[in-house]
Amino acid sequence: MLIGACLFAAGLYMVLTKSNAIQVLIGIEFIINAGVINLVAFGKYDRYHNSGQIFALFAIVLAAAATAVALAIILNVYRRFKTIDPGKIDELKD
Repeated sequence: MLIGACLFAAGLYMVLTKSNAIQVLIGIEFIINAGVINLVAFGKYDRYHNSGQIFALFAIVLAAAATAVALAIILNVYRRFKTIDPGKIDELKD
């Protein structure tokens, strides 16, 4: 649980302080991985159904899908604005 809390804190710090979209995405992945670690840790107490491990597997699959979508959005934003700094992107048009 302590490892999950440290990973969550590191991810939250990255999301709040970084100005690069890729680094913000890495921070979000840290937060998701902290949740997965806690699911597996709590799954230790469910010896018969393995619910923690099953939920962790679903969380990993959803995190991979979210990362693929986020990277596609970042690439399209870079093509349009020639930057990945979220603070410099101030207009959204059709």
